[in-house]
Amino acid sequence: MKNRIIFLLVSLPFFLLVSCTTYIIPIESFKQQMSGIDSTRLIPVTVKGPVGEKYNYLANPISEIYCVDNKGNSFMLNNSPSIEIRFTYGVKNKKAIYYFDRIYINRNSVIGVQSRFISAIRKTIAVDSINKIEIQDGRKNYHYVIDN
Repeated sequence: MKNRIIFLLVSLPFFLLVSCTTYIIPIESFKQQMSGIDSTRLIPVTVKGPVGEKYNYLANPISEIYCVDNKGNSFMLNNSPSIEIRFTYGVKNKKAIYYFDRIYINRNSVIGVQSRFISAIRKTIAVDSINKIEIQDGRKNYHYVIDN
């Protein structure tokens, strides 16, 4: 029994790292995909969290995200509340991570929310300062709730 517990503890971080494939969104593709997605185009959604809690917020209406894998192959990632996007920006290559469904463009800036719990805090990045865009399914247990 002790060996199984040790195996699980040692292997869990490996499985978590392997299960989250990171894709790249070319900057021009990102601009095209987000074109016209500003604060007036956000739609109300309800999201169910890992322990059954529900969150209501405004999300961008993008359902499919076009990106490329590390070999340059095109890939389409379905949007969900667990999709995370990481921007590397500025001359010092700072990083900012957002939930993809919580971002939009206002003029020439990406605006987004970085936390599910503190949605009032927004971060803005100038689109022209972005050097790299990475995206992945964080495998967090968040799902959209469809009302019937």
